[in-house]
Amino acid sequence: MSAGGERTESWQGEEWLVRSVVGSAAGKYYRCPGCDQEIPPGVGHLVAWQSYAGVDDRRHWHRGCWNARDRRSAKLQRSRNAPRY
Repeated sequence: MSAGGERTESWQGEEWLVRSVVGSAAGKYYRCPGCDQEIPPGVGHLVAWQSYAGVDDRRHWHRGCWNARDRRSAKLQRSRNAPRY
């Protein structure tokens, strides 16, 4: 899944593990919690999760959305019919 090394970043008083995913390794659709838009297969992005969390808690972010995460909410409200990835 990843191509880049894993690093630790601090955000909102928590330690987050962040991993880069190159486009060739991104094989399915994900939904970015920063903008609530899809990340299609073949698009490089980041995977981030809290250091104490498990694999099921990983979230796939656009790089720009992760960099702007202090200006964006990770708890966006989706419409009832919006797909969840």
